[in-house]
Amino acid sequence: MLGRRGSDSIRKWWWGVDLLSVLMLITVMLIGAILITTASPAVADRVRLPPFHFVYKHFFFLSLSLIIMFYILTFSEVGIKRLALVGFLASLALMVLVLFFGDEAKGAKRWINLGGFSLQPSELIKPFMATIIGLVLSEGKAAQSLVNVIIIAMIYLLVATFLILQPDFGMTMSITIVTAGQLFIAGLSVVWIVLAGVCGIGGIVAAYVLLPHVAKRINSFISPEESENYQVSKSLEAYLNGGLLGRGPGEGSVKASLPDSHTDFIFAVAGEEFGGLFVCMVIALLLTIVWRGLLRLSQEYNLFHIYAGSGILLHFAFQSIFNIGVTLHLFPTKGMTLPFISYGGSSMLSFGIAMGIYLNLSKRRYGYNLRPNRQRVG
Repeated sequence: MLGRRGSDSIRKWWWGVDLLSVLMLITVMLIGAILITTASPAVADRVRLPPFHFVYKHFFFLSLSLIIMFYILTFSEVGIKRLALVGFLASLALMVLVLFFGDEAKGAKRWINLGGFSLQPSELIKPFMATIIGLVLSEGKAAQSLVNVIIIAMIYLLVATFLILQPDFGMTMSITIVTAGQLFIAGLSVVWIVLAGVCGIGGIVAAYVLLPHVAKRINSFISPEESENYQVSKSLEAYLNGGLLGRGPGEGSVKASLPDSHTDFIFAVAGEEFGGLFVCMVIALLLTIVWRGLLRLSQEYNLFHIYAGSGILLHFAFQSIFNIGVTLHLFPTKGMTLPFISYGGSSMLSFGIAMGIYLNLSKRRYGYNLRPNRQRVG
């Protein structure tokens, strides 16, 4: 049996965790499980698989990501840094292997088969990269350190190069926005932020000119009447069919003909079957997770916790906004999953790791990581 001191340590550890954020994340996972159960059988039928093929796989990776998230919560700060470094290097090595041994789909090599499991290394590298950049930013005065900026630029260019070679424009855009956001939070000069914005716009133009599939999707977004825009049309039809209250679980019809209805367009399935009020509630839940996380990090004095945790939350926010925006025809179509809701093993594991790191860094350590209100961050 544990002694009194051991029991006190466990209680302090448990109550140091942001339990409300944990509860909200589990709620998002449960919503995802329900939506996958209603959306994926139609997809399985189209590709001639058993009806609950995707449901079983989703539940497996959901359970695994939950275990990983709680396991990472037990790490020390040094353990988190080591995990980020090892994970970043391993993911980077897998991204190199993808270029030579990856499985090609829709003109891109983004997946590699490992023991029968198709893994997307670019998904896994996101939480590790955000944590590594947070670590670099926390070393010294990042806003005045040219060395830190150069190191971060090298990390970014290395990852972005491998992403473009796949090619994966959406993931490149994601790491660009998150890295710029971390630099902004660290107090980097506005000149550098503007320069990063110009480079980002230049990257979009270059992708439009050099990558045909990117040009096709942007043209489809700008002029839907002049191009094939079947998925978005079906997605908007699903929202209209659902109205405010929805047609009922499993009663949606659009999912039978909507490609990727269990992955990129699962939010449209939610709109048709559960209605506008439900999807607004899910959006509010996702935004609350991010808002509460940033508010909690703002009370820290440990710069590593602030910068790394903020980067992870920015990934969560950006991917949520972009996925939902695509289904509403606010952004061009791009293969981005909705965190913990869309089907996808790599994405599920990535966000399990990400939120495990965030929850660990945002734990209350009883006076050791809280900062006075008058103390500035950065």
